[in-house]
Amino acid sequence: MTNQPRITDSHCHLDFPDFAGEVSEIVARAGAAGVHRMVTICTRMKNLPAVRAIAEAHDGVFFAAGVHPMRAAEEPPVTVGDLVALTGHPKFVGFGETGLDYHYTAESAEVQQHSLRIHIAAARETRLPLIIHARAADEDMTRILVEEYRAGPYSCVMHCFSSGARLARAALDLGFYLSMSGIAAFPKSQELRDIFAAAPLDRILLETDAPYLAPPPHRGKRNEPAYTAHTARVGADLFGLDYEAFAAATEANFDRLFTRAAQAVKAA
Repeated sequence: MTNQPRITDSHCHLDFPDFAGEVSEIVARAGAAGVHRMVTICTRMKNLPAVRAIAEAHDGVFFAAGVHPMRAAEEPPVTVGDLVALTGHPKFVGFGETGLDYHYTAESAEVQQHSLRIHIAAARETRLPLIIHARAADEDMTRILVEEYRAGPYSCVMHCFSSGARLARAALDLGFYLSMSGIAAFPKSQELRDIFAAAPLDRILLETDAPYLAPPPHRGKRNEPAYTAHTARVGADLFGLDYEAFAAATEANFDRLFTRAAQAVKAA
């Protein structure tokens, strides 16, 4: 047991080769740092069995699944029915990550947009949250999120948020959440920290995106869920709160959005 305030890593990739053979140890280190829950994200549907098995093997690990925008042109098309069928598993908590990435894969923009709308439809139908990846696509992302919300409400987190203030404001105006990753702790990320500081406290989540984007003092090394605590301390400073209060706020936010994970904890 740990005396650390409890926090949640809302987005990691425990099935990636970086963690092969170490998942149990990584989950244990997370628990020692106060990270009592993790959502491990499936980015290719063919990887779903491995991701699901990790969640099944660890009490505090839940999973989400979807088609990553950078893979949308490579993967077989996914349907709303395919995604809705995933909700039969009790540890399945959301759809994604999906979204738009024009930094590396702008040539597949049309396919990405279609895939995003499919994921939104599943989130709308099931009332489970959408997990959005957005990079170098702020204008189209804003347009699609707003258009789709007007067609029918849905819930969403902007994962690893590192986009501009306009997209942040559009997401917040729709009632969505912004997730703070290790990027927010990088020395040169003051503009991003300002965006988070201007957001309502009740719309902030924490994540690692592990194995990527380790915060200081681990920058440049493999990230892991335990390091969520470093980002949380940066967030507490941004909001002028002590660590325990900020941790409690982000826990309440996570529970409000990821209702299935919250219900599982209550039932345990």
